[in-house]
Amino acid sequence: MCGIVGAVSNQNIVPILVQGLSRLEYRGYDSCGVAVHANGLHRARSTSRVAELQAQITSSQFQGSTGIAHTRWATHGVPAVHNAHPHFSHGPGVDAASQPGRIALVHNGIIENHDELRIALQAKGYVFQSQTDTEVIAHLVDSLYDGDVLEAVKSALASLRGAYAIAVFCKDEPHRLIGTRAGSPLILGVGTDGQSYYLASDAMALAGVTDQIVYLEEGDVADLQLGAYRLFNKAFQLLTTAQRPVKTVHAHSGAADLGPYRHYMQKEIFEQPRAIADTLEGVNRIMPALFDGANASAAQVFQTIDSVLILACGTSYYSGCTAKYWLESIAKIPTQVEVASEYRYRDSVPHARTLVVTISQSGETADTLAALRHAQSLGMNHSLTICNVATSAMVRECELIYITRAGVEIGVASTKAFTAQLAGLFLLTLALAQSRGLLDDATQERHIKAMRHLPAAMQSVLALEPQVMAWAQDFAPKENALFLGRGLHYPIALEGALKLKEISYIHAEAYPAGELKHGPLALVTSAMPVVTVAPNDALLEKLKSNMHEVRARGGVLYVLADADSHIESADGLYVIRMPEHYGALSPLLHVMPLQLLAYHTACARGTDVDKPRNLAKSVTVE
Repeated sequence: MCGIVGAVSNQNIVPILVQGLSRLEYRGYDSCGVAVHANGLHRARSTSRVAELQAQITSSQFQGSTGIAHTRWATHGVPAVHNAHPHFSHGPGVDAASQPGRIALVHNGIIENHDELRIALQAKGYVFQSQTDTEVIAHLVDSLYDGDVLEAVKSALASLRGAYAIAVFCKDEPHRLIGTRAGSPLILGVGTDGQSYYLASDAMALAGVTDQIVYLEEGDVADLQLGAYRLFNKAFQLLTTAQRPVKTVHAHSGAADLGPYRHYMQKEIFEQPRAIADTLEGVNRIMPALFDGANASAAQVFQTIDSVLILACGTSYYSGCTAKYWLESIAKIPTQVEVASEYRYRDSVPHARTLVVTISQSGETADTLAALRHAQSLGMNHSLTICNVATSAMVRECELIYITRAGVEIGVASTKAFTAQLAGLFLLTLALAQSRGLLDDATQERHIKAMRHLPAAMQSVLALEPQVMAWAQDFAPKENALFLGRGLHYPIALEGALKLKEISYIHAEAYPAGELKHGPLALVTSAMPVVTVAPNDALLEKLKSNMHEVRARGGVLYVLADADSHIESADGLYVIRMPEHYGALSPLLHVMPLQLLAYHTACARGTDVDKPRNLAKSVTVE
């Protein structure tokens, strides 16, 4: 969730640290800070935006050649300056108010045993200035320090339980920075001058500084010094450059430019035609090889599996729910979809011939990674990921892969990544159908033609924005909303409700329309708008009956209908007509007006669209 930037150089690195934080703002945060080594430890912290932190730094002429920086989402302790990172150690006999101590540290993740460590450290005389679990690590490293910060970190790691990415330096060792990760991402950047080295949560933070990146793996420890670095694995064995190669990664900061758009979310909604075109680029025919991994053949794996288990969270979970309909109706393969954060905490029945499919925008989602590893520990070794980041942990840990090409997604509420995931999952469905002898040439060609037309169809849907804006004015004063869908559009209703609650803070729920009579109908009044996804499919007539149930109770309907569905606007019934019926791929089109509805409702209510309260873009803690 949080963001880390660190650097060792022979020049002032504060501008690089602050620039890195600004590029990590898209992750979301409620405080930020920078600490440097400059004849001792110095820091600046803020509960405002990075721009305010920059103002502090400018006014104090803050500078240093070794340092760390951080953006934080509160987990332990409220958003406050004393809880903001970086944290300093305060050892026995140290006046915390006047002396900063010798250890400076930032941390992403959660230390599960922080309470017992805090008690033990307090017994040794350590003074705590915050409520965070992170300060525990700083004091722990200090308590173990005996002239070598690497050895102190190594000893401290043996006592930590939980997930972490850590960057730490010591005032007694200028030009030295230690980083380590377990369950939270961290990368190493190699400077072009042969002297400078960097740590960061992702390559975006180092865009324009270096494109030479080393991806740290689970348990790795990095020792960065001026002009050299060393890497160790979790057993503290020295790693070679062949084991952790330097890769050229082009993380274009220009992708974060707003251009003519008011918010990143709006920009990303309108980038969906391009995202789908890029995701499908080069797909001229359906074949398992589209999903080959670095050392695995999808054709061989597909021949050995007889069921699918999808693991995902949030928006990605809803894409998986949609894919279940495709996989079972087109590929005729039994499919189970699990919320990743729940899956590993229940007793399940493993099946070795299951293909475990993970879905994640970042590829670093902690719950999904943990669920994947749990499934593998149960003997389900065939895995595939649909992911937007080719260098992520999810991609490295799965046997088969499909990289969506949605580009950088800055807005916390996912839009283009969701539709790109659906495109990848539909391709997976077709590839599995083909491997099972269920996809003839004519059907394949029909599906490919429909997918090629998706970007144009999406452009037509985006042209409906003015009509959606009119709906948004009705929704803005509401505090509750209901979303209805049937069949493969029920997950799209779920996604629409999630978008509305995420960014407008309106309470929204989604139900299969057929469930109205089993409870939700009790909530329907004229004050509760009811959004209905109504494509012209086999369930349309039943859906119309459900709509009559709403109107009979005084409910107000907002209907997304296909042009030929014969649903007409009337008093208490507002209809937006989709440009065309799109069959199995209809979910990719019907979700877009729901994204626009959430966006324009949030704008009308004046909320922070791109950084909604309490939420983060990359959820790297459990």
